[in-house]
Amino acid sequence: MKQSEYLRYDATALADLIRRGEVSSREVCEAAVERATRVNGTLNAICHPQFSEALSQEYPQQAPFAGVPLLLKDLAQEQAGHPCTYGSRGLKQNVATRDSEFVRRARNGGLVFLGRTATPEFGLKAVTESVLWGPTLNPWNTELTPGGSSGGSGAAVAAGIVPMAGANDGGGSIRIPAAYNGLFGLKPSRGRISSGPLVGEAWTGASTDHVVSRTVRDSAAMLDVLQGAAPGDPFVIPEPVAAYADLMQQAPGNLRIGVFTSSPYGTEVAPECVAAVDETARVLESLGHIVEYAAPEFDGMALARCYLGLYFGEVSALMARARAQFGASDQDFELDTRLIGMLGDTMPLADYVRRRQQWNDFARALGAYFGQYDLYLCPTTGQLPAAIGQLETPAHLKFAASIMLKLKAGRLVHRTGQVDQMALESLARTPFTQLANLTGTPAMSVPMHWTKAGLPVGVQFGAPHGGEARLLQLAAQLEEASPWFGQYEKLDNAF
Repeated sequence: MKQSEYLRYDATALADLIRRGEVSSREVCEAAVERATRVNGTLNAICHPQFSEALSQEYPQQAPFAGVPLLLKDLAQEQAGHPCTYGSRGLKQNVATRDSEFVRRARNGGLVFLGRTATPEFGLKAVTESVLWGPTLNPWNTELTPGGSSGGSGAAVAAGIVPMAGANDGGGSIRIPAAYNGLFGLKPSRGRISSGPLVGEAWTGASTDHVVSRTVRDSAAMLDVLQGAAPGDPFVIPEPVAAYADLMQQAPGNLRIGVFTSSPYGTEVAPECVAAVDETARVLESLGHIVEYAAPEFDGMALARCYLGLYFGEVSALMARARAQFGASDQDFELDTRLIGMLGDTMPLADYVRRRQQWNDFARALGAYFGQYDLYLCPTTGQLPAAIGQLETPAHLKFAASIMLKLKAGRLVHRTGQVDQMALESLARTPFTQLANLTGTPAMSVPMHWTKAGLPVGVQFGAPHGGEARLLQLAAQLEEASPWFGQYEKLDNAF
């Protein structure tokens, strides 16, 4: 299979070609490996290739994606016998002893694993620039970040290495790379896809697995492959009434959609991100939907604090695991990670519990909003992609962080209110995605806009809990009204 031919197809079409015998899985995988070899030296999207193994991997012949190549994210998507580093030197020795539910189900879905994609350390940032793997670049402009934390997956799919790739989202990590790489990215509802067997609720229920893809139908069909509870999961979400691949082909009906473009944290929103929403609103109206400008009412700063509290606790626990299991030392973690870990160690337990309980406030506020609107529309990100290295901690702040770590000043930081400033600084560029994570509601980024400079800009839609079908139906309608697949030809020809 020629590379030029391979790039014309999404995962659904490739599976159909293989099923009909027009091409073999090996030929498809060889084309994917050829593409990876051609572009990864520039983009640094794949951190752990397993090309030889992929060419000989067996798969169920009648599975929906039989023989189609997939990249896994190097965070939580554990594959037996392979490392899962979480982008950290502290977890370089973490070799999975068994498949995660994501990997098991993807394997049963017929997908062939081509390797693993880069992520920032512990998936903590909206850029993919770990010390362990180095920076991953955006294929639309290699001076810019592809976002994070699923930045390696986003860059790989946009550049045509694979038609879709594993991703997960604890604060926007599916939707942000989708927006920055011109892809479709759906974060499912809490409980829709099992995080097992090693985890009950990933990131206390804020995170979930899925994929980034070039087409809506690939994400819908992959949700069919992945969805459903596993034995021992903390709760079971009602299953869809039919396969998502079928449901997405139905018209969504005339929807009432609330629109907002102001950051919930009061931070600046780029004109291009606002323009993308306004343009999408006009398309929605032309399709017969009712569009009104209205935002859900909740305390944005409280949400930022709650989200950062989640960061503190999860990072502290993951660092402790790396120390206990693999003998990791402080120097095996990046400076920012160590600082967050210290703040987790010193955060009063009662404060953590109160912040976790406050997630309910946001869920109730969003529930009231959905009493008036079927969906919301807002920017996916507040800013366009940062330049590579732009968000690295400045030297003077690194010095200050080093002093705080030496003095073990975590309690002082909590008492002086510096956490609020940290929350704003860390979330200012991506203020719109965390709401769906803390409420457990589904949300998607749709590539509806490109700037004059040729950069993609995603817009975000959110739905009530369990509302993936309606999101996919609307996405399919928008994909038909404003097709974006042809945009990838620019990248296909650039590498």
